Amino acid sequence: MNAAPRKPNFSEADLAELRAYRLKRLREKMREADVALCVLTNPVNLRYAADFREYQMFQSHIPTNYLFVPAEGELCMHGSWHRNLPAVADYRPSDLLTVFDGGFDLRRNNARFAGNLNAFLKERHLYERGARVALERFLPGTAAAVADTGLRVCDAEVLAEQARAIKSEMELRCMRHSIAVAEFGIATMLERLKPGVTENQLWSVLHQVNIENDGDWIDGRVLSSGARTNPGLQEATDKVIQAGELVAFDTDMIGPFGYCADISRTVLCRPAVPNAQQKRAYRHAYDEVHHNLELLRPGAAFAELSERGFARGAEFTARRYPCMMHGVGMCDEYPKIFYPEDWERDGYDGALEENMVMCVESYSGSERGGEGVKLEQVARITAGGCELLSHYPFEQCLL
Repeated sequence: MNAAPRKPNFSEADLAELRAYRLKRLREKMREADVALCVLTNPVNLRYAADFREYQMFQSHIPTNYLFVPAEGELCMHGSWHRNLPAVADYRPSDLLTVFDGGFDLRRNNARFAGNLNAFLKERHLYERGARVALERFLPGTAAAVADTGLRVCDAEVLAEQARAIKSEMELRCMRHSIAVAEFGIATMLERLKPGVTENQLWSVLHQVNIENDGDWIDGRVLSSGARTNPGLQEATDKVIQAGELVAFDTDMIGPFGYCADISRTVLCRPAVPNAQQKRAYRHAYDEVHHNLELLRPGAAFAELSERGFARGAEFTARRYPCMMHGVGMCDEYPKIFYPEDWERDGYDGALEENMVMCVESYSGSERGGEGVKLEQVARITAGGCELLSHYPFEQCLL
């Protein structure tokens, strides 16, 4: 069994640099959009802006806590139980803007929130009628109450995604560690892969490794075996895995320091020899990922990436993955590059930039039936092309 990766020996100065860079990026995007105040609720963005890590899954569906990020000055956290965030010196109660917290009629709470928001802007000398404030994922009545005070409301998620797209060297160090933990988790998981183990039993190993190494959560349960590998995106069940079946999985792991390790592999449950159909699907996915990695470079337009992507076989087209590639950082992020078949409906403009990190995907499952294959690599955009960040070996017996 391989040894677990050692936790990086980051100094307090390193962590301060990490936090300062992220807050600086967010404020740059606020200034570009002429936004006086950004109010965040998404647990990913709360961690990005303030290293807030409290009840993250609860916060994702009942956003009790929210953070005021003014264009300048100290941050103000509302609702936090703990008062130890390095970037926050001002803690206040939440105005209870969810049905769980505030009941079915939130008009009083919304009005209180709007009043407190205006008062905060005046305290910080940022108030003027018609000033722009960016709100993230609040209920419509909350946004309407703010707009009724004469402020202009825009979307904070756009600013946060723009900020997170470009990674600092410290962020990349965090990502490398999270990926190393995920790859140790994969190795540990596959040591348990024997005929008779269930999908759920196997999948639980990755969760355990993540938590043991101070990771946060896993976004999905994408592990399937045998006939359940086609179509793709099927999640783990109590199905018993048999010798000779493919096992396909996608880590989707929000790991240590809050950074995502998004790696996909497909393996053969031994003892067995792969059949021709399994090898054909695997080779298709392998070739797609490696072809598309070669396209990554600064300045590559999203439409160009779609057009120049791997020429998928006809039998694998209908059951393609939702995208060719996507950004990644603290979770799956902007941008998302669509296949040519989906471009007219879903594609959008943009270009890759240096120090973006991209996940290059392939799901190859034939319409004719048989098992499917999921593969995915993580790569940083560099001045000369790309640098692989994920290194877990591919299944040589399937190539």
